[in-house]
Amino acid sequence: MTQNTGWGPAGQGPGGPGAGWGGAPQWGAWQPRSPQPGVIPLRPLNLAEILSGTFATMRRHWKQLVGVMLAVQAITLPVMALAVAIAVASVFSHFEPVFDPPFGEDPTPEHVVPLLVAGAVLFVVLCVIGVLATAVMASLCPAVLREAVMGRPTTFRTMWRAAFRRAPAVAGATLLSILIAGAPVFAVLAVWVPLLIATASEHNAPLLVGLLPMFLLVAAPLAVWLGIRFSLAPAAVVMEGASPVTALRRSAALVRGDWWRIFGVTLVAGMVAGAVSWVIQLPFQTVGMIGMIPAMTGVENGSDATPAGLIAALGFAVVAMAVGGVASQTFQIAFTQLSTGMLYVDQRIRREGLADAILAEVGAPAPAAAPTAPAAPAAPPRPESPEGPGGN
Repeated sequence: MTQNTGWGPAGQGPGGPGAGWGGAPQWGAWQPRSPQPGVIPLRPLNLAEILSGTFATMRRHWKQLVGVMLAVQAITLPVMALAVAIAVASVFSHFEPVFDPPFGEDPTPEHVVPLLVAGAVLFVVLCVIGVLATAVMASLCPAVLREAVMGRPTTFRTMWRAAFRRAPAVAGATLLSILIAGAPVFAVLAVWVPLLIATASEHNAPLLVGLLPMFLLVAAPLAVWLGIRFSLAPAAVVMEGASPVTALRRSAALVRGDWWRIFGVTLVAGMVAGAVSWVIQLPFQTVGMIGMIPAMTGVENGSDATPAGLIAALGFAVVAMAVGGVASQTFQIAFTQLSTGMLYVDQRIRREGLADAILAEVGAPAPAAAPTAPAAPAAPPRPESPEGPGGN
């Protein structure tokens, strides 16, 4: 059900299609100062403003972002561990006959089949849990960004409810976009794998293995084009309350004509997110490796290294690296999703007059009109001669 707010599609909000700041500013004309109730000015944005607005959103609302993301991971990781434990316990008796069979004997199907079934079921369960967790975090970021653009405060409880409410629709839009964007690659693999299996015993197999990168080079550009075309769908789901299919259509409409610009901004934002997340994770990895040095040195030198000391050192390293991994992953997901949401807002401002809708929702005044040029002062009256008018 589409929300009836100023953030809805063109024609539903107060701004209407093409209203307000719907186009780029004209050079050479006086431009009023753009209103800025929140983290960005309400006008078409450049790359620097998109990145700075993303950082500003994370700085102002980091408690809500980090709190919800950590809560999601705190729920997801134990559930995944429980699923793995149940799967392993259910087929534990089949591990030894399969992986350590008696000498000269092959594993029998009665032991192999349960392991394959348990592995397939576990893979599906873990994928579903991972997709739902990612969808919650992906729906959280546009919800936070909406409030940040309007300059309104948020709370953990409000963002938690908003993220979970739109998570199923975001998951649907994400899965549809992955299936559509990955269709060229899937098609290549669907043709290449049967051919490789059919020619495995012939001399053509090495040729097919060498041709796979060429086939992927042909399919990859189309997959990237489709991925960027549907990249704004999660933001449309959250900010407009759109269904997954409607969100894909909205994303395609907003990207049309600006694909290269959106691709460039997305690429730069991804590089920034990757670099910063690596910087975040590096100290934790360093501390973990340093903590293991005494124990590893003792083992190599043959000193009396107790098992408890080795376990403690290993546990310290694992915990330090895990904390760094969670912190870096949290930042990378948040920054990537927020920058994509910022692109969505920018496209709506450029094309649909979203600025006027935002100003109407927050109750801010519209930008002032351009001042008119002052009239030229009248020429002073010509002084009369002493002889009077017309005298010589």
